Amino acid sequence: MIQTLVTGATGTLGTALRPRLTAADHAVRAASRSPPEETRVELDWVELDLIEGTGLESALDNVDVVIHTATAPKGDTAAVDVQGTKRLLKAAEAADVENFLYPSIVGIDDIPFSYYEHKGTAETIVEESNIPTTIVRATQFHSFIAELLDSVAKLPLWPLPTNVQIQPVDVGEVADIIVDHATLTASGRTDLVGGPNIHSVGKLAQAYRNTRGLRRPIIRFPIPGKTMAAFRTGYATCPDNRAGTVTWEEWLAERYASGADEPTTRAQSPT
Repeated sequence: MIQTLVTGATGTLGTALRPRLTAADHAVRAASRSPPEETRVELDWVELDLIEGTGLESALDNVDVVIHTATAPKGDTAAVDVQGTKRLLKAAEAADVENFLYPSIVGIDDIPFSYYEHKGTAETIVEESNIPTTIVRATQFHSFIAELLDSVAKLPLWPLPTNVQIQPVDVGEVADIIVDHATLTASGRTDLVGGPNIHSVGKLAQAYRNTRGLRRPIIRFPIPGKTMAAFRTGYATCPDNRAGTVTWEEWLAERYASGADEPTTRAQSPT
């Protein structure tokens, strides 16, 4: 049985990974800065703080594979995604980890956004380490797009950058691919993982509005700058890598199956 540490185990991707790893006969050690009070028999919850560097040795004790999903898209990305990754890699090297798997994001080399730049730096740190590594880049999760649209849903008008190109993917399908690579043999850089379809934000918003039974007008609100220009160009997409099969419309129908006003699951930040 492979002993696997999942950092950021309470996040979107970490939550999707936990049951899939268990089903694939991994002994899962779930790490978080704030582990849930309730625990499950098949999981070993540990407290790990990548900023402070606490809990690293105990978290990595007898671990074969690390899946490093911990990230801070809305926080101090330099402290978590760069310095935290450095600390974790150093401890993983001392623990003789067989495979350090790092989930990342499609397009981070071409989109001048500070969070993406920090993810790119973290990728370089991972690849230059003395540990066998695997890097899996995916496009934006459905839940992340829904969270953005949830934030404008109650406005009388929806001002959105409607020309931005997105290729949303189901987090469960990304988790399945990551589990396939969570082996004792590292894979290096894998194929990109994208959703089945590429949509403009305008089309995504229309489908969201229709599914929820809303009638708010969608107003094109161009956002200037190089970052949004890169998104409009399609750098966040991978047309030749459509590994996902769950469409945006299918995901919306399941999410809002219990009613148009309240989601069935909570949207969370990406990766």
